[in-house]
Amino acid sequence: MNQAPFTPTEAYDTYWRFAAARQALYECRLTDPVGPWTDDPILQTYRFTNAYRASDRVSQYLIREVQYDPSRPDNPTEVIFRTLLFKIFNKIETWEMIERELGPVTWQSIDLRALDEVFDRAMARGTKIYSAAYIMPAPPFGKVRKHSNHIALLDKMMRDGLPQKIAQTETLGEVYELIAPYPGIGNFLAFQYAIDIAYSSAVPHEEDDFVVPGPGALDGISKCFSSTGAMTPTDIIFEMVRRQELEFDRLGLKFNGLFGRRLQPIDCQNLFCEISKYCRVAHPDIPGVAGRTKIKQTYKQLAKPMPQPFFPPKWGLSVPDYSHVPPPPPPDQGSLF
Repeated sequence: MNQAPFTPTEAYDTYWRFAAARQALYECRLTDPVGPWTDDPILQTYRFTNAYRASDRVSQYLIREVQYDPSRPDNPTEVIFRTLLFKIFNKIETWEMIERELGPVTWQSIDLRALDEVFDRAMARGTKIYSAAYIMPAPPFGKVRKHSNHIALLDKMMRDGLPQKIAQTETLGEVYELIAPYPGIGNFLAFQYAIDIAYSSAVPHEEDDFVVPGPGALDGISKCFSSTGAMTPTDIIFEMVRRQELEFDRLGLKFNGLFGRRLQPIDCQNLFCEISKYCRVAHPDIPGVAGRTKIKQTYKQLAKPMPQPFFPPKWGLSVPDYSHVPPPPPPDQGSLF
């Protein structure tokens, strides 16, 4: 730490402890449907994403069901169209509603007007069609409803030949540069979409060469460091990637990665978002730049079992078979955690 180009606070070590504890919790859940999976009272009480973005529930659904389902067309145009449609709403139930109403999603056959009507009917029933994970501003296409504007945005992307352009890129940063100029997207969402597309077979890119810090990550960085010297937030994230083994060893933490995969820049970025929340309870005396003091989402155990983990085949991960693990009991008969 004496050679570090930054000045850490006590939250810096908490960052690494949180990463190890959250990954250990994920690994325990794969083999134990009941729990408790951790003795950390903050992790027991509040909801946090996984240490690896790709292992979160929605990302897993995207990768397994939307991108790599062998029954779906696997050319770049169709894969990227499905990915963008899924991620604009970022909600599993919305995707399943679309396919229940309209059949399998393909760009070649989709009727965007019928899609708009599906959402109109869902809204009339009081159904929420957007995830609360991201703030999704309506792009300015002059439509009355937000979802209609997003359908118009997706239509423009496809008619601009965006999938074909993305398929010709050489880096993750180039994918981001193609997406970011579209109205209503912005830097943070463009980066998230670029990562999602990089999971797919449409591009060969890895996650290790590009990152865009979001607002939550900036707050987490401000809590972990009293000074970052001349380093930018992007520099800090790449430094965390570089130092991870050294810091886990220094703190005596067991961290095997995601079936051997190191933390990538997107994961370290997300961990800063999560440590921003975690520190509201663990280090309430460190305000950060956002000044938030409470964690909104409490943890609720899902009644469904965790599906067998599935990651992009190009990562080459050796994932054990967890399909034999029984489902959890109903919530009122199981653990609180």
